[in-house]
Amino acid sequence: MKLGEDMPDNQEQFKNLLKQNGLKVTTQRIAILEVLSCRPGEHLTAEEIYDLVKVKYPEIGLATVYRTIQMLSDLDLIDKLNLDDGYVRYEISRKNHDENGHHHHHLICLDCGNIYTFQDDLLETLETRIKETLGFEVVDHEVKLYGHCKNCREK
Repeated sequence: MKLGEDMPDNQEQFKNLLKQNGLKVTTQRIAILEVLSCRPGEHLTAEEIYDLVKVKYPEIGLATVYRTIQMLSDLDLIDKLNLDDGYVRYEISRKNHDENGHHHHHLICLDCGNIYTFQDDLLETLETRIKETLGFEVVDHEVKLYGHCKNCREK
């Protein structure tokens, strides 16, 4: 899907999110949110986001992308990820889409470096037990699982 194609619902949702957070709706902010929304599970770097936004908005500068990403991350509109590959990566925030606000989990292949997402939240039972036994309420978590993907294991 190209940036801006079939996006009226997402654009309206993004505009509302920005307004709810007291932010001016700008082309750059919408473009960055659209790029991340169109590529779920890709975990893009700032430079990759810049390259994708620049296709439709060639006048945008890398510094603008960095500032916008930082601001959107500070507001939890996008999630910042460190997947131990030397890059900071970003994805659209699940807190605005999931009822419980939990992130999906990341599976990282130690051989090829591919990153897979795992949607099932298997920690709910653990979180309930922690709350019952320790009185500690978990409101969010992030899980990274390291191993070997199916393709690498079959080689």
